[in-house]
Amino acid sequence: MLENLKTDVCEANFELKRNNLIIYSWGNVSGIDRDKGIVAIKPSGVSYDTLSPDDIVLLDLEGTIVEGKLDPSTDTPTHLEIYRNFLNIGGVCHTHSLNATIWAQACRSIPCLGTTHADYFYGSIPVTSLMTDDQIATSYELNTGRVIVETFKQLDPDQMPAVLVANHGPFTWGKTPAKSVESAVVLEQVAQMALKTAAIKPELPPISKTLLDKHYLRKHGRDAYYGQG
Repeated sequence: MLENLKTDVCEANFELKRNNLIIYSWGNVSGIDRDKGIVAIKPSGVSYDTLSPDDIVLLDLEGTIVEGKLDPSTDTPTHLEIYRNFLNIGGVCHTHSLNATIWAQACRSIPCLGTTHADYFYGSIPVTSLMTDDQIATSYELNTGRVIVETFKQLDPDQMPAVLVANHGPFTWGKTPAKSVESAVVLEQVAQMALKTAAIKPELPPISKTLLDKHYLRKHGRDAYYGQG
């Protein structure tokens, strides 16, 4: 099962490159086997051109390496903190994709201006608080995870599979590593749409709660009817 997890995580990392969400060795995807409590993640700084499932690093939820010869991603503590708190997810993705990162650098949430956004994200995509000097200087990557978790005190991570870390970039998640990448691909698209829409009409308000509910719940609600059942 862990070999399958390593293969899935490796393939999900390749999907970042196929969708032009990363350049060079930027970005990382991880996955978790909840039954075993084992996380698989891309190794730090390894080129996507040479990455293979054998390179994927396995760790427990406390960060102890259980398999792998390479150092795990420097963002591993952030991934682990997300897994420890968002218990329904099976994959986490981090990129510096252009448009989502523009919103993160501006420290602005992405408003839900249309139904494309509403199909995937239940409301505005949140931005975290700014990290303090102490949080940055001490356990920076772990504290990145903590500010993400803090942002979701009043939000459901299952309904909002994305966050913008202020001054940094996006993290996304999903039921599987592949789904976490899908969230990242859609996030980048709606970030670009919102950026261009705001340029045309800066004063445009978010869509109505009625329209948001219709589009989100027809795909994700208890009585969802989108797709083939």
